[in-house]
Amino acid sequence: MRIVRLTEDTRKDILDRLLKRSPNNYSEYETVVADIITDVRTNGDQAVFACTKKFDKWDVTAETIRVTAAEIEEAFAAIEEEFVMVMNRAAANIKAFHEKQLRNSWIDTRPDGSLLGQRILPLATSGVYVPGGKAAYPSSVLMNVIPARVAGVKKIVMTTPASADGKVNPGTLVAAKIAGVDEIYKVGGAQAIAAMAFGTQSIPKVDKITGPGNIFVALAKKACFGYVSIDSIAGPSEILVLADETANPRYAAADLLSQAEHDELASAILITTDEKLAAAVNEQIECFLQTLSRKEIIQKSLDNYGYILVAASMEDAIETANAIASEHMEILTKDPYAVMTKIENAGAIFLGDYSSEPLGDYYAGPNHILPTNGTAKFFSPLNVDDFMKKTSLISYSREALAKAHKDIELFATREGLTAHANSVSVRFEEEENN
Repeated sequence: MRIVRLTEDTRKDILDRLLKRSPNNYSEYETVVADIITDVRTNGDQAVFACTKKFDKWDVTAETIRVTAAEIEEAFAAIEEEFVMVMNRAAANIKAFHEKQLRNSWIDTRPDGSLLGQRILPLATSGVYVPGGKAAYPSSVLMNVIPARVAGVKKIVMTTPASADGKVNPGTLVAAKIAGVDEIYKVGGAQAIAAMAFGTQSIPKVDKITGPGNIFVALAKKACFGYVSIDSIAGPSEILVLADETANPRYAAADLLSQAEHDELASAILITTDEKLAAAVNEQIECFLQTLSRKEIIQKSLDNYGYILVAASMEDAIETANAIASEHMEILTKDPYAVMTKIENAGAIFLGDYSSEPLGDYYAGPNHILPTNGTAKFFSPLNVDDFMKKTSLISYSREALAKAHKDIELFATREGLTAHANSVSVRFEEEENN
């Protein structure tokens, strides 16, 4: 990895380079995606089947597009029992964490007869997209479905691409069963997003779509937003490790590589105040690279978006970490909790030597669907609230409205909305005329 002295110029250059990975910068694919969406919206199943044959190389039909109970049983038979047990334990942790996020409807009443409140209800349906290309991620199934199930969503639909023989990754199907998916359809890409956004003869329309995918999936979610709710437009994975001289260089190197292996666009950044640590981490990365199975992907990721930044002070390091607003942030310092209080922007924060990033990816319980490309400045991890809708409740008595009607009428007339003012004043016209 390149070792760079942290300055204002290097910070700006790195931020500019990282932001170029955003799906918003891949406009050359938008026309292709728009055409697929229009086709699916117009022609339904026919378009979905044609796209599946073209991109996934198998002849899907209305009879074969939905995963059957027998296929799920096959999947359980194909997965070792130990892995099934691990998924069940992870699911329990994820469920327990997200249950703490549940909120109740509330009502506030006042002596003058006014009533204000908020009614909180789950969405009726949600859809989850699960990739099936270079790798399959059962963990993403758990992370997308369990919060929706905890929220009380009545129907959860999943789409995931099948291989050329029409088979779906068995780990994906097992995770779907454990998490509580109601219906699974063998379709991927932009056509899957369009099918869930608008509905087809086989695939039902949903209220919200969540889940990661390639650039075509990301752009399809962006294009369908408004017809359907989405979680976010996810960019490539990223990790930032904030470390001082007390950090273990072997741990830091291993953790950086854990995200670099996702794809060539993933970013891995170490910010440290110690030059010796910087050199030691770089040395450990070279050692690990000799044995890791995804060496070529990791190397491209590090060449393009890997940095070791040496800061003059921890204050400078923290300022840069907040500017980058990384998806995953690890704090490997003498007092990680003190540093954590100064971190304002991060998708998830991992504290100390034994809280490596994969703990959050798979097992601890907090969601691993996190904001990327600096969006942690204004977005949050996927959570139960994402599967809820809130309705305001307003009820005033005559006594309560009498105290406020002049104020409301003045506000409305100043905005030139006389019908608004009339809607209130008409309730007191008898008194005004007397």
